[in-house]
This record gives sequence, C-alpha cells and structure tokens, in this order.
Amino acid sequence: MREETDSTKNQQVISVWVRDPRIQKNDFWHAYIDYEICLHTDSVCFTKKISRVRRRYSEFVWLRQKLQANSLLMVHLPELPPKNPFFSLNNARQINDRMKGLQKFLEQVLQNPLLLSDSCLHLFLQSQLSMHMIEACAAGRTHYSVTQAVQHCGLRRFHSEEDLQNNLKFSCDSDSDSSKGGDSEHRIKPLAASSPDLMGTS
Repeated sequence: MREETDSTKNQQVISVWVRDPRIQKNDFWHAYIDYEICLHTDSVCFTKKISRVRRRYSEFVWLRQKLQANSLLMVHLPELPPKNPFFSLNNARQINDRMKGLQKFLEQVLQNPLLLSDSCLHLFLQSQLSMHMIEACAAGRTHYSVTQAVQHCGLRRFHSEEDLQNNLKFSCDSDSDSSKGGDSEHRIKPLAASSPDLMGTS
C-alpha cells in the first residue's frame, strides 16, 4: 500500500504557463505589463486544480524575496529574468524573453516540495490578492483563510479585507470571461503597432 501511495504521488502533475502579456495603463503617462499565469494540476498540494491570475514583474520580484525569507535560506531560489532599465513596452522580443524567464522561474519553484508548502506561493498563483494582502492572509491577519481566498478569487485586485469579503460570490472562471473587455488593458500586438514608445520596468 505504501508503494502505491508513493507511485500516485510521483505521478502528480503541476503545469504552469505564463502568457498573454497586456499593457495596463495607470494614467496617460504611466503603464506596465502584466502576464496571465495559468495553472493546471492534479496535485493534492493545491486547493484549485485549474486557475488563472494576472501578475506583473515587480510582483514576481516580491514573491522570490518572500519565498527566500520564508524558507530561512534553506532553499536556493531560481533567478528571475534580470530587470532591464531600457525595457520597452513596445519591444516584443524583450517582452517575450521576460515572459519565458518568468515561466522558467515558476516551473523551477513548483518542483521544490518545501516551497510548495508556502501559503504565499499559493495565494500568488491562485488568488487576486495584492502583495500586502497576501502577506496578511498568509500570516492569519485576515478574517478569511488562504483556502477561501483561493476558492473565491475574482477579477478585481483585492487591496483590503473588505474587498474580498464583498466579492466572495464571484468565481475565478466567471471573472476570467468578463476580464476580456476592460478599457484600461491592451493586448501587446495591436498596441505595439499603433502607439509611440512607452518605457517601463515592471
């Protein structure tokens, strides 16, 4: 029976993709790119077996720092693609290289059993919480649990506990459908062809 359990565990799959870069505009002068993270898994480590969230480069930087601190330096974290001071929101090659680097980072992180036990990783991959709220939730400083935040992830980025409590009724799937028509976000290809250069690092 023990051998069967170990065999089943070894067959568990965690697949992650980083894709669909989009330009998000804070205002006329400030913009950044975020990426969709898609996770498909049959691993018992994850509450949700299929999920999609959007994260930006600076949030990946936060995640790496948090995982390193939480592991008490017992794990050597994989590197992120380097920050480029000349990163252009209209340079498709730079965007694609960064996207591939972010995916490689997540793939390597998800291969480490110790990191898989970190609540911050699960909230990063499967909730819409901001970094501040991820930290609070993982530390037990919110009225909702990590599991609740994952199961009821929604379209909008939740910056406060009240935001999440007011949106627990929305599912991740329904929000993913509605997110396709936002006015403030633009897919990379059509924007790159028609807009003047925008510079961004996150």
